[in-house]
Amino acid sequence: MGRIKNRLLAKIFTRFPFLLRGYFQRRGLRGDSEIPWTPLKKDLRDCKVAIVTTAGVHLKSQQPFDMKDKKGDPSFREIPANIPTSELMITHDYYDHKDADKDINIVFPIDRLKEMKNAGEIKAVADVNIGFMGHIDDQLLSVLINETAPEAGKRLKAQGVDVVLLTPG
Repeated sequence: MGRIKNRLLAKIFTRFPFLLRGYFQRRGLRGDSEIPWTPLKKDLRDCKVAIVTTAGVHLKSQQPFDMKDKKGDPSFREIPANIPTSELMITHDYYDHKDADKDINIVFPIDRLKEMKNAGEIKAVADVNIGFMGHIDDQLLSVLINETAPEAGKRLKAQGVDVVLLTPG
């Protein structure tokens, strides 16, 4: 029943985004005005770019995200850039990803980044990118904010990533 409820809520929040803002405010989460901003200090042509997605993307060979826990799954999956897109899949019940299942680049635009690199528009694509499952609630938000997201950030920083392209599901 929880998965059906969450799918319904996802459809409602997509159609009526003002309801989503209220949902987050009631949980004490930051609003749009509090999003941190760090200006880019070098030309994009000199940057290594990574993808971080909340669309539930992972390798077919990796453990899928936990869709049974109604509070979500705060873990992440490392996604190598050199893997064929045919080896990627989506595990996420709370948005309609039928089009992304046909072309993963809709939510994980790895082929577009490779094209940008080949065209000289960016310096490099991160060797390893990050996939999260974007439905996280209750106490698991604390795990995401205080543990798994900082760990993902450390791994990207260790690769020398300059820019992160964030994609939702």
